[in-house]
Amino acid sequence: MKLVKSLLLGSAAGLIAVGGAQAADLPVKAKAVEYVKICSLYGAGFYYMPGTDTCIKFGGYLRADAVLGGAGDYNFQQGANAGSNNRLTNYYMSRARFDFNVDTRTATEYGVVRTYADMVFTWDSQSVTGSNPSTFSTGSAALGLYHAFIQFAGFTFGRTVSIFDAPWQSYPAGGPDTIPGGSNHTNGVNQVAYTADFGQGITASFALQDETTATNGQSNLWNVSSGTAAQFVTGVYGANAWGGTRSPDIIGQVRVDQAWGLAQLSVAAHDLHTAYYGATESTGHPSDKWGWAVQGSLAIKNIPTGAGDVINLQAVYTDGATRYNFQSLFPQSFFMFSGSGNGAYQSTGFAGLSDGVFGAGTGIDTVKTWGVRGGYTHNWSPNWASAVYGGYAQLKYGDTGKALICTNFAAIALAGATCNPDFNFAVVGVNTVWTPVKNLAFTADLSWSRLDQKYSGSIASPGIATAAKPAAVYELKDQNSVTMLLRAQRNF
Repeated sequence: MKLVKSLLLGSAAGLIAVGGAQAADLPVKAKAVEYVKICSLYGAGFYYMPGTDTCIKFGGYLRADAVLGGAGDYNFQQGANAGSNNRLTNYYMSRARFDFNVDTRTATEYGVVRTYADMVFTWDSQSVTGSNPSTFSTGSAALGLYHAFIQFAGFTFGRTVSIFDAPWQSYPAGGPDTIPGGSNHTNGVNQVAYTADFGQGITASFALQDETTATNGQSNLWNVSSGTAAQFVTGVYGANAWGGTRSPDIIGQVRVDQAWGLAQLSVAAHDLHTAYYGATESTGHPSDKWGWAVQGSLAIKNIPTGAGDVINLQAVYTDGATRYNFQSLFPQSFFMFSGSGNGAYQSTGFAGLSDGVFGAGTGIDTVKTWGVRGGYTHNWSPNWASAVYGGYAQLKYGDTGKALICTNFAAIALAGATCNPDFNFAVVGVNTVWTPVKNLAFTADLSWSRLDQKYSGSIASPGIATAAKPAAVYELKDQNSVTMLLRAQRNF
């Protein structure tokens, strides 16, 4: 028995020794590697790019919209074919949008070097033009680059919002894309800008901006010599006769941004450089003329009605720089139709916006506008907020420009009709936003828009083929539009 016991104990000791040797040969579990290091210098969401001292942040949103009774994604009912008010008109529109932005920042001896890009991918409902929708349609997929800039030592190079704009763009408390009464470059404008920071929230900025695209600061520049009746009834008063670039818009701004709110004064100079009177150089051209705009903006925070409540207000005046009032997302010529009570086929209202007007052998007659807009936002609770907003603007042609336009109006005017291309435009609306969880919001926004046009009487219209409107007698009448936006948006 002693012999058996000795053998068993020896075997057990040998197994333990072998097991210990094998355990010693196993690799020790390594400490977890921190592949992504948080960068706390510039706020939440930034990380160091591996192997560098550059911090990067990814962000954006995903949005789903449904618009009832509008044109495009929260426009008023105008043009082909929202303004046609017939079987070609969409009763609803929808949009899916994905916005993706990239923000990088690097600390240097000259200060922070920043780059920022904002890309937008959109799918819209189709809208139809003409009487054969299977052949003629617009909408569907689109790609946009709203921002792409470098900031260094106070300078900004590239595409971003204008320093002329108020911080809320054309949305003082939400609302449609077509509120007049101030500028809006929410989709960006190419520029070179410099901002000096004097401390305590006081800054001054200067910029040169490329406003030569129709979606930015350049309205129409009518050469009415080539105007036709078919164009006139769509709000197009002649050829849009811009020449090549000569000078960027020159912008200046001063701002005070403190705990009580914000006050800002902006000014702009806008060069009007035409093409020729006719088709060739030998026809001559008008001399250049400078337009200008001035805008004041005011935000009041910490008001007694509740935490986070804010009032945003602004006013603008332009002379030869219409887009700084009827802003980048406002249609620069449009028409609207509804019923008539005077025996005409239907009623119509149309408007043409412009920086200036000229005809054969004349100079440029600039167009003057003024406008105001504002909004008030009230927070009922951390999860619920409501707002009211509005905007009003007036456009007036000069005597020379008005006479040139009305020469073409005579071709369609019936007895008793009067010509006046001036107009006023107003928008009022309300909205409510529910935020059930952080960064997820559901919005319902209802707006009313009104075109107060100054034509009167009736016209013999040649018709508008894209809107399926026949040649007939139409009453000239003010027009209205009611639109609702329903939106779900997730920010990240």
